[in-house]
This record gives sequence, C-alpha cells and structure tokens, in this order.
Amino acid sequence: MKKLYFVFFLFFVSLGFAQDVKSNGDIADFKLYPNPVTNGKVYIVTADKAPKKIFIFDVLGTRVLETTLFREELNVSELDAGVYVLRVYQKDKIATRKLIIN
Repeated sequence: MKKLYFVFFLFFVSLGFAQDVKSNGDIADFKLYPNPVTNGKVYIVTADKAPKKIFIFDVLGTRVLETTLFREELNVSELDAGVYVLRVYQKDKIATRKLIIN
C-alpha cells in the first residue's frame, strides 16, 4: 500500500511541475474545456487547425485512449470517472494537461 501512495505522490508532484513550466514546444493558444468533464465530451482548441494526436493516460501511466482528432470535440464517455493525463501532439508541438472526468 505504501508503494501505491508513493506512486501517486510522485505522479502529482511531477504533474504540478509540468503544468507550471511552459516550454518552447508548447502548443500555441491551447485550450481544454470543460475540465472537469461531466457530459462525456471535452473540447481541445488550438490556434493551428492541424490534426492532433491525442493520448490519455491513467494515474498509473497506462495509456487508456489513443486517437487522432481532426476537429475540436473528443468523446471520453467510455472512460471511468477519475484523474487522467492528457497529452496532445500537433505538428512539432506538445501540450500536457491534467484531465478530470466526473
């Protein structure tokens, strides 16, 4: 049980540092809403309208969703309620955010 708490602690500490620092590779005008998700749909908006490669990971680092998004709406209704990490790749840019599903 102590190992599980340690994994959660490391995850949230690393996620906190990752959200505060904006690197040069971050996607311009990246918006993620609504967060927390309540209706099974989340919108991912960027300045560039190019396709986006989407990865969603659970708190243990397991990839639970992988898709390519051509528009702005992503259906996450198949995911259980919880905290996830959303990683978006668009051209040579990357954005990583915490995603909460209620």
